[in-house]
Amino acid sequence: MRARAWKLSRAGIPLAFLAIFFAWPLGKIFGRALRPSALGSALADGGLRHVMWFTLWQAIASTVLTLAVGLPAAYVVARYRFAGKRMFRALVMVPFVLPTVVVATAFLVLLRPGGPLAFLHWQRGVAPMLAAHVFFNVAVVVRTVGGFWSNLDPRREEAARVLGASRLRAFRHVTLPLLAPSLLAAASIVFLFTFTSFGVALLLADPSHATIEVEIYRQTVELFDLRIAAALAFVQIVAVLAVLFLMARAQERRAVTQRLVAATETARRPRGRQRVLVAGVVGATTLFLGGPLAVLASRSLRPGGQWSLASYRALGSSASTSTLFVSPWTALRNSLAFAAIATLLALVVGGLASAVIASRPGRATRTMDVLLMLPLGTSAVTVGFGFLLAFDAPPLQLSTTSLIIPLAHAIVAIPFVVRIVVPALRSIDPRLRDAATVLGAPPGRVWREVDLPIVARAFVVAAGFCVAVSLGEFGATLFIARPDTPTIPIAIQRFLTLPGELNVGQALAMATILMGLTAVVVLAIERVRIRDLGDL
Repeated sequence: MRARAWKLSRAGIPLAFLAIFFAWPLGKIFGRALRPSALGSALADGGLRHVMWFTLWQAIASTVLTLAVGLPAAYVVARYRFAGKRMFRALVMVPFVLPTVVVATAFLVLLRPGGPLAFLHWQRGVAPMLAAHVFFNVAVVVRTVGGFWSNLDPRREEAARVLGASRLRAFRHVTLPLLAPSLLAAASIVFLFTFTSFGVALLLADPSHATIEVEIYRQTVELFDLRIAAALAFVQIVAVLAVLFLMARAQERRAVTQRLVAATETARRPRGRQRVLVAGVVGATTLFLGGPLAVLASRSLRPGGQWSLASYRALGSSASTSTLFVSPWTALRNSLAFAAIATLLALVVGGLASAVIASRPGRATRTMDVLLMLPLGTSAVTVGFGFLLAFDAPPLQLSTTSLIIPLAHAIVAIPFVVRIVVPALRSIDPRLRDAATVLGAPPGRVWREVDLPIVARAFVVAAGFCVAVSLGEFGATLFIARPDTPTIPIAIQRFLTLPGELNVGQALAMATILMGLTAVVVLAIERVRIRDLGDL
């Protein structure tokens, strides 16, 4: 009886949370905007079909490029110990949380006439958009694949080398199949982010290359055609649902039960040519990710072209408070508080869902996996607008409380928890659970004392992603944040919409503060010591 109740609670809580805070708001939008003729009109329009095709094409290209750039860094982080490793991991994570409008502005500064990369002639178009997508999503590959790779026993590959296999063949036939679940997890996350790209596509792509997300915004704000906007959102969700179903099925088929080892046992000091490899990968990745960040930091210190701290000093002025209705430092405290609440919610709900998905592979759990990933494939603007419609009246009147913000952030963060924790849970030898059950441990205790210690590292990585998602979330927050409860991204956006070099400088100053804050959070996560798996 207790076991049945435990199983029901593990599945029921995530599904109820998803139904209330995702399905209900989405249903409110479709109920108001979707009409029978809208979908047919959208599919019959040649221009809209081009938008759909380009959205799919650029998402696939962005995913492939991100894997190509991120895998070398994931390998170096997983297999080597080197000076500054924690700082490097923090640097990789920082771009992931930055508001898209700030990063797009940084790329425009890099690529504009007179900028460091003006010779590429990429000021606006597909190329800078793809580059920005890779910039944002390298962290997904490094953290998801690198975190799992660091727990793989390297002796398997070494045994293949001893038997005569080349380094490439040993990787292809031994390591790659073991990495397949984490690779698919990273690819699915990157694809979702690039498929639903809004800020980057809006600011960096030329008008002839709009994504579905940009077109939804244009149809809603510029053309006031909610029917077509809702139809495009429906097409977007169906496409994401199909891709996620295929990804989940492929990940399930490639799951391999194996004994994971502590990261401290797999990482080693580079020697000889390995030092060149590590230095080259770290240097190239740092240059690629650090360039735009350096532009932001330098511009925040050069309001009006003169080096000074005027932008930072202005954040404490009465003019800044009147612009935001509160002090910029209050916006900082809001972001931290919302991130803490959203992370806790996402870890609890996502952890329960991961336990269900990993325990019984099959059609039901695969469907649940896909459903939990749907928020990543939905427009952030749609989520925010849906929250306003659904929670503006009883029985859940949350629009007047600040709790609505971390709830929206948690909806977006839960898929990260599921995608990171499920591969780790599937790698646990089921005989460990069976032994604990035979000895009389109830299901809850088996989870706490067998599963949780083994997947603790995965939960730490997931927590880092949840904090990052909450700190940088912009689209949904723009709809649901009250004037007196802005977050850092909202504050940045408000400053960027005002004329004057000082206002732009304050926006970039807050973006620089956000970068520093994120680095501190990630470094703190890196210092968490995970129990040695060899002692379990």
